[in-house]
Amino acid sequence: QVQLVESGGGLVQPGGSLRLSCAASGNIRNIYAMAWYRQAPGKQRELVATITGGGSTNYADSVKGRFTISRDNATNTMYLQMNSLKPEDTAVYFCKADQEAYFGKRRYTADYWGQGTQVTVSS
Repeated sequence: QVQLVESGGGLVQPGGSLRLSCAASGNIRNIYAMAWYRQAPGKQRELVATITGGGSTNYADSVKGRFTISRDNATNTMYLQMNSLKPEDTAVYFCKADQEAYFGKRRYTADYWGQGTQVTVSS
């Protein structure tokens, strides 16, 4: 079992910045990938950015060049640095962790989600 807790959301003006954090606890072994998602009211949840244990990153086109995902394996914390924020970035942001385990020759996976943190970009 893995628990994820997001923090760092809030209200900012367009063009401002926020840094979100996601702290993982519990059985944190073998988390091979983490990601940030977001969901605005009435819209589908969308993938924002992902990062592997080796540090490889990918970003949605809508945030590329403005957001930076990172992780600190020593503290089991993932971050999302958000710069040049736009009103369309307003959403609840969720972190997700993918965990793997091997039993014999079979691979098992599990996904864990945090509760989300609200980001509002408005004048």
